[in-house]
Amino acid sequence: MSYPSREEILASSRGWVGSFLNFLPGLGSGYLYQRRWKPYFLTIASSTAWFSLGFFLQGDSEPSQKEQIIGISGLFLISIVTVIEAYLAFKKASIKTKAEKEKMVSSDKKGWFK
Repeated sequence: MSYPSREEILASSRGWVGSFLNFLPGLGSGYLYQRRWKPYFLTIASSTAWFSLGFFLQGDSEPSQKEQIIGISGLFLISIVTVIEAYLAFKKASIKTKAEKEKMVSSDKKGWFK
């Protein structure tokens, strides 16, 4: 029994589900669905760094409307980047696994007419 590779696991998932889960909460939960741990932890680290930066730059004062919009825009940017990256990784993995399956099928043919 052979275990599936990373590409096979990623290609077996649905691309739109991973992208949607990355967009909606904005914290990279689509990476959990795709079983991609490094991008998940990088997304969590960048979101945490964005929150921390806003917290420390704000100080003890109440954030203004402009500062709130900047904070939300940063989180929106992080979620958009993760949506695009998750979909591109899914496409790349599905193309690679499809090519490997076609290669295996074509090499299985024996006889005069290969």
